[in-house]
Amino acid sequence: MAFTFFFRDLPTLHAIRDYVIPELHKNRYINVWDAGCAMGPEPYSLAIIFKETLGHYEFKRLKIYATDLDEESHDFGKIVSKGIYPEETVKRIPKDIFKKYFSANNKPGHFQIADEIKQCVTFQRHDLRSLEPIRDGFGLIVCKNVLLHFPECDRIEVIKMFHRSLAPGGFLATEQTQKMPRKTAYRFKQITPNIKLFQKV
Repeated sequence: MAFTFFFRDLPTLHAIRDYVIPELHKNRYINVWDAGCAMGPEPYSLAIIFKETLGHYEFKRLKIYATDLDEESHDFGKIVSKGIYPEETVKRIPKDIFKKYFSANNKPGHFQIADEIKQCVTFQRHDLRSLEPIRDGFGLIVCKNVLLHFPECDRIEVIKMFHRSLAPGGFLATEQTQKMPRKTAYRFKQITPNIKLFQKV
């Protein structure tokens, strides 16, 4: 399970804020799947972006399902479930956002994420290669730093599975370096030319 940092890939987070959330906020329930969540900074960053954009009661309708293959990592329980992160993972967060959603922890050099953010994210183990979605009806699926490790034939099948798992008009965000395979491109339209953010068609 790889370690990453909060607010990685700001352009994609901003695109989700500008294009995805205005569409999803009208839904009765807002379901998001972060596939390949590592130690949790990405789904928690998504939760913060939604919190900053949605109203108080709309945010209560948000549920983020965060999955990764390696739940057995030694630090998984200590870090992900408790929401306590070392300084190097949070130092890129804008200062005003950091002050709102993080507090000092008893462990020197570590910070605790706010309960309101932590409580809307659920973590579980999942293998994308099973091609079995964890549920359906997602408004947004985020999958980064995972598919690039798959051969193209597996990548195509996983993207097809994501397409089935999305609600009508749902969105898929992928790594900036990943190119949508030609065999699945017709299933999506790209929202903006500079960001790998796609909408189900």
